[in-house]
Amino acid sequence: MARFEADLPTDLIKTFEELNDNTQEMLEEMTQEGAKTVLANVKANVPASFLNSDIMKCLKITRPYYTPSDGGRNTKVAFYGYFENRNGKKRYTVPAPLVCNLFEYGRSNSPYPKHPFMRKSFKKGQIEAAMMKVQDRYIKGN
Repeated sequence: MARFEADLPTDLIKTFEELNDNTQEMLEEMTQEGAKTVLANVKANVPASFLNSDIMKCLKITRPYYTPSDGGRNTKVAFYGYFENRNGKKRYTVPAPLVCNLFEYGRSNSPYPKHPFMRKSFKKGQIEAAMMKVQDRYIKGN
């Protein structure tokens, strides 16, 4: 009967053990780097009317969180909360996600055509490249 034995190099085993110990931390950092990339793209793609508005204060990145349904780590980039809208002399608060949704998808009546800026900001190649840099840093041990 033929027999085969193979030994893994000790440095490879050590790398696997370190990755096993730091997996959750690495995944959190990877999602944060991807979210930072998306945030920069959103800031570059927002409509001109948003740039000097208080709505930009509502654009936030969440901290990494665990999703029990699929066991994953996620980080969100979104508009949260309310902002103060100045309409002539009237001042009132408006939900930021509602306004962004209106700009993103538009309305059926013509004064509000769609101006997608969020969907354009999620560029898969850029996000994966940012996440792979973090992964490579963990694999190389830096």
